[in-house]
Amino acid sequence: MNPWRGLKNIPHNIWILAFATLINRSGTMVLPFLALYITQDLQVSAGSAGLVLTFYGLGALITAPFVGKLSDKIGALLVMKLSLIVTGLMLFIYPFLENYYLILGYTFIWSIIGEAFRPANLSLIASESDVEQRKTSFALNRLAINLGMSIGPLIGGILSTINFDLLFYVDGITSLLAGIFLMIVKFDKSEKPNLNTVNEITVQSSNKKRSESILKDKYFLLFLIALIPVQIVFFQHIGGLPLYVVRELGYSGAVFGILTAINTVLIIFIEVPLNNAMANWNDKVALALGAILCGLGYILMVLSNNIFFIGFTVVIWTFGEMIFFPASTSYTSNLSPENRSGEYMGYLQMTFSLALMLGPWLGGEVLETYGSTMLWIGAFIFSAISSVMFIMFKKTDNVKNKIIIKLL
Repeated sequence: MNPWRGLKNIPHNIWILAFATLINRSGTMVLPFLALYITQDLQVSAGSAGLVLTFYGLGALITAPFVGKLSDKIGALLVMKLSLIVTGLMLFIYPFLENYYLILGYTFIWSIIGEAFRPANLSLIASESDVEQRKTSFALNRLAINLGMSIGPLIGGILSTINFDLLFYVDGITSLLAGIFLMIVKFDKSEKPNLNTVNEITVQSSNKKRSESILKDKYFLLFLIALIPVQIVFFQHIGGLPLYVVRELGYSGAVFGILTAINTVLIIFIEVPLNNAMANWNDKVALALGAILCGLGYILMVLSNNIFFIGFTVVIWTFGEMIFFPASTSYTSNLSPENRSGEYMGYLQMTFSLALMLGPWLGGEVLETYGSTMLWIGAFIFSAISSVMFIMFKKTDNVKNKIIIKLL
């Protein structure tokens, strides 16, 4: 049986979005090398270079919910086009900036505009695929991201040995090309599927959904809280894990690169068929399974520091990642009220940005202060907290036909 068979039913518009993402991500090379560029070209400290990345993360955190709401008002596709075009133009200017404080401000604005693409993209994928296709559609989008990210940083590494400015120009060109592609390609005009058809969720009246503040949606807010612990664990692959492998165990950066490649290759070849096979799974069960696999992959490193065993643990938490992230976006799209998908996806992206800001820093601090054993045990505890919260979610219907939360 063909494990990729589910792709033939993916709507034409989803393929267009995936290809645009691939074009954009294939040129993503500035951000992975930004700290190196700042330290080498501007001659500032590693801490100052890290602050530039913090400003980028702060911009991503702030923009997500507002851009999501904007996508609902003016259209997610328009937001995506504007984000890609303006970001591309901004990247051409970046190499000419020399003042450190100006770079901090410019990076913050670049992040706000560039990261606007993400919630808009997720919102449009949700609106263009029905419930049965969502996990596979989001997995296809992640496939495009990972394929692109396997190309961009590789080329960026080569270009950085020639001239760092080339990274900004190539990244800017691919961003412009992706935006132009979305402008000229023909989208199918199909009816928007019902975003609220899901076996766990009771549909409220449309008018009430449009008017209520997202802060009153206690179910969704608790869901966001449940996401954060395991997302912090996920970001140990760029936080505690490289420090542990290179600094504590003494392996080379090349060896860590091979571990990273295991993660990327698995995602490229397995994530789409895996999520296609799990298309009919209950989202909260998939979330709980993905979360606990992430923690299990890290706590197993307490047993052995053999590099082959560590490679095995990477396989485990990668399967958790491949299950967890498509399920989280699918569940968010099912929870979102009609015509507010962008806003909800924006808040989902906000938790991702928050974990990106906290995860690597927290992992490094725990590793430095308490050691690797406590870091991996803590990672499992964080993952278990998220997993238990997902399992304990239960909806009950009251006389007003609203969704409320009840913990078993």
